Amino acid sequence: MAEEVRAEMVSTVLEILVSVGDHVAVDAPVIMLESMKMEIPVIVEAEGTVASINVKPGDVLQQGDLIAVIS
Repeated sequence: MAEEVRAEMVSTVLEILVSVGDHVAVDAPVIMLESMKMEIPVIVEAEGTVASINVKPGDVLQQGDLIAVIS
């Protein structure tokens, strides 16, 4: 089953830490976001493979926007 990783708040994408096809462990950071001058790591809650990355650095996200899919 795929896990959709979504933005928890309005933020800007600072850095993408993984690539499509990478294996990620539980609690691994995959993206760094910036909100209110704070850097916030986006953490995955399930082990798997990065199936897609739906953002790029500089993108402004709204709460609930799809960031990545882990399968």
